[in-house]
Amino acid sequence: MFSKEVVVRCESGLHNRQATYFVQKANEFTSSIWVESMNRKMNAKSLLGIMSLGIITGATVVLSASGPDAQEAVNALEALLQRDVY
Repeated sequence: MFSKEVVVRCESGLHNRQATYFVQKANEFTSSIWVESMNRKMNAKSLLGIMSLGIITGATVVLSASGPDAQEAVNALEALLQRDVY
């Protein structure tokens, strides 16, 4: 298992379009990937789950993954949380 604590820097947080891109990126990996925020843990490959977390700019989340490409997955998702996607 590989995990990393990340501060969300994208201006829109993880809502609407940003959440959609996040989930699409997560689904590119074979590893199981989880996002934890405020003691709630959701599957990073579930749009409804991610949006239900209500993650806003400045929030700290924990990205964790287990599988053959776990570290690559966490690093790619971390990069996505650092910028806005339009």
